[in-house]
Amino acid sequence: MSFDNSSQLDASRVGSGGGRGRGVAVGGGLGGGLLLLVVGLLFGQDGIDAITGGDQDTGSRTSVEQERAERCRTGEDANRYTDCRMIATAQSLDQFWEDYLPRTTGERYVMPGVELFERQIDTGCGAASSAVGPFYCPADETAYLDIAFFDELQTQFGAEGGPLAEEYVLAHEFGHHIQHQIGTLGYAQQDPQGPESGAVRVELQADCLAGLWAGGAAGDTSGAVDLGDISQAELDQALDAASAIGDDRIQETTQGRVSPENFTHGASAQRQLWFYAGYRTGDITACDTFSARDLNAPPAL
Repeated sequence: MSFDNSSQLDASRVGSGGGRGRGVAVGGGLGGGLLLLVVGLLFGQDGIDAITGGDQDTGSRTSVEQERAERCRTGEDANRYTDCRMIATAQSLDQFWEDYLPRTTGERYVMPGVELFERQIDTGCGAASSAVGPFYCPADETAYLDIAFFDELQTQFGAEGGPLAEEYVLAHEFGHHIQHQIGTLGYAQQDPQGPESGAVRVELQADCLAGLWAGGAAGDTSGAVDLGDISQAELDQALDAASAIGDDRIQETTQGRVSPENFTHGASAQRQLWFYAGYRTGDITACDTFSARDLNAPPAL
């Protein structure tokens, strides 16, 4: 999905550093190589404390942010460069949730941090490497992303890719922040795995919240960032990305069999369905995965 060329980007919205403190991240690792990527790819609930790494050099961060501020100025830049697209996406998400969240829940929207990094980073939930993929840390209320992840999404798991597919990834992490605000994020830790678990319901709700943004922000010209209308092809790309990171597809790819008892994020079809439920309805109550009797059939659909 493209941004109008006249959109005005605020590069300061996205940083290249890390938070401090301790907590439990929505993201984590199991150890080495592809499995580490898989866990991050799924935006999982395991803690990332076991992932070694460290904060990036301060001078290097400053240089990166200065270069980004010069290069990421307009919607045209967002449509050309992935890091600029993440800046524009964060601004679009802010514009949407600043209006939508208080209007529908009475909760004032608090902007999360957004950090783009390379290789490793120090966060409020501990040190993390790029291998964990995108994740949200409630301790410092920040979403973390190495944009090299988007290449892995296509090469390792066969996702089609595309702008809206990439934007969906960040929108999902913002979904975890919204859950942190409305009080549903903690269910993942209370019930960490299984096809009907709290962890699965948390992840599917975040997918649905991402769909809310996609449907509500498209064509909205009221803010500094103007997100264009969504074509069917672009919607299909986002749904394809959601499918690529389903538990069943990941397990089949990495271990040759599906083990529903170990699900932590939802099956491919479920992730697509709940994203689409948010997108089609525009109603946050349609994202109540915790009351859903059948996660394969969102009530709104």
